[in-house]
Amino acid sequence: MRVILERSNLLKSLGHVHRVVERRNTIPILSNVLLSADGASLEMKATDLDLEVTEAAAANVEQAGATTVPAHLLYDIVRKLPEGAEVMLKMDESGNAMSVTSGRSTFRLQCLPQADFPELSAGQFSHIFRLESEALRDLIEKTQFAISTEETRYYLNGIYLHTLEADGKLMLRAVATDGHRLARAEIEAPAGSEGMPGIIIPRKTVGELQKLVDDPDVAVTVELSETKIRFTIGSVVLTSKLIDGTFPDYQRVIPTGNDKELIIDRQSFSAAVDRVSTVSSERGRAVKLSIADGQVTLTVNNPDSGSATEEIPAGYDAEAIEIGFNARYLLDVAAQLTGGEAKFLLADAGSPTIVQDTSDERALYVLMPMRV
Repeated sequence: MRVILERSNLLKSLGHVHRVVERRNTIPILSNVLLSADGASLEMKATDLDLEVTEAAAANVEQAGATTVPAHLLYDIVRKLPEGAEVMLKMDESGNAMSVTSGRSTFRLQCLPQADFPELSAGQFSHIFRLESEALRDLIEKTQFAISTEETRYYLNGIYLHTLEADGKLMLRAVATDGHRLARAEIEAPAGSEGMPGIIIPRKTVGELQKLVDDPDVAVTVELSETKIRFTIGSVVLTSKLIDGTFPDYQRVIPTGNDKELIIDRQSFSAAVDRVSTVSSERGRAVKLSIADGQVTLTVNNPDSGSATEEIPAGYDAEAIEIGFNARYLLDVAAQLTGGEAKFLLADAGSPTIVQDTSDERALYVLMPMRV
């Protein structure tokens, strides 16, 4: 194998694929990236056996071939080369090493044979649909913060993606919850997604996807089956196993009888929560909301360090209520809202509360209260 390509092209593609590779691996080949030079491109592939990313970069292929080299090491070398440089990758006659040459710099990297590199066989995909990367990014960003990190409830360690009928329209809905809060976002279901199975996309896949959907003009092709999902975004192909589990019936958690409506300026509220929570302890980040006519009083009491209160005006004309929430969760939800005002639908101090954007009904958040 002998191939020459622009540093910027190589770095961009390696940047997408090397992130999948875990820093610590008991299987040496999983630390490597598979390089395949053919035609006018160099294809790179990395996997952790659950997730696989491939991307091709334009290259001048003088001799076709394939090998695997340490992914993070190659990425760090290319990252430190000067901008605008050309990089030559050349495999030794023995096939045991590859040289990386640019200008006066030469590096020799140990290779492992291409034949040992695992293939994440995708099988047959039952559903294929396309959607704008902006729509996919919206679904992910509005829900991913609520994904559980608790390994025992593994079925909550991802985003639940499914279609359902709502107000006479078929919607594609994303839901995430960690048991303390729930995030739900939806878009009109794209053609081809009808009848798709409800799937749980793992947290790591969601994180990689979030980094790849940053170009609003690119359409994303989604292919899925009961056990795998594949996203094609421009020249990047991301294939992932799905979480094998049953997502709980989240509809039961979303209250329907919350009749007390609070309208509050989102930025003022977020800033006030941030300020008063400064005195809260790491363990108990509770902030108490005392809601009465026309105003909300935020209070934090920490026996070890002190207390804080702040009043902010709000639109509220129901009976007075006191309710406590985790400050971190309030800030996370406020960060997802895009409108100027937040709408809280409350029932009582012990019941879940709904939070929504006044300008966008397609995203909905549920927060469980805390005792304060």
